[in-house]
Amino acid sequence: MGSSRFPGKPLAHILGVPMVGHVYFRSKLSPMLDEVFVATCDVEIREYVESVGGNCIMTAHTHERASDRVAEAAEIIEKQKGTKADIVVLIQGDEPMIIPDMIEESVTPLLQESSIVVTNLMGELRNDEEHKDTNEIKVVVDLKGFALYFSREPIPSGWKSGQPLPLLKQVCVISFRRDFLSTFSQLPETPLERIESVDMLRILEHGYKVKMVPTKTSVYSVDTIEELKEVETLMRNDPLLKLYAHETVRH
Repeated sequence: MGSSRFPGKPLAHILGVPMVGHVYFRSKLSPMLDEVFVATCDVEIREYVESVGGNCIMTAHTHERASDRVAEAAEIIEKQKGTKADIVVLIQGDEPMIIPDMIEESVTPLLQESSIVVTNLMGELRNDEEHKDTNEIKVVVDLKGFALYFSREPIPSGWKSGQPLPLLKQVCVISFRRDFLSTFSQLPETPLERIESVDMLRILEHGYKVKMVPTKTSVYSVDTIEELKEVETLMRNDPLLKLYAHETVRH
């Protein structure tokens, strides 16, 4: 709720539903997930989630990274249930256009390859303006699709290229093996992580790999009021709205 770029962002309405509500209901449509929880330190968000029958976990207000908040939430959930998860999927609350297929895209590499410990979706940047936008986290990958670096600056540089370069952005759907999520949360914060304000750089700086997974879905996260209005227009005829509309009437 205290976002410096967009105060109150999680509860900002899109087509009459708070943004975090869209993310919650749409995530619940995924058959890949056993359960969905909203992890927050804000009472207002908890009250909304509970008002629509959702699961909410209250976490510390000191977290600066979503991954650390999710790691705490996973521990709380497992203590409550007495069971341990295999995979934990972090879905940022500012991804209101998420669809179930994206969650499957994120989880599948972990099911297929035991050496992969964390995956992160990525999509294509639409234009040069997005490439320069510091709200968009850019990523460059190696030939096997593992992340080399994340930045809010325009990477890779195109000044010397004679042909178009793939311009890629982080899409904040991140799947962790449960044990590695615990490892991540115990790793010291790193210099590049702080400079760029990107969780995944902690992983790279400590020598681990992040498998980047292309998503076939064009989605837009929300960091500003202008982006909220744009997303609202794009979602107006979204067929998924009907699948969770009945869940919102209690709000």
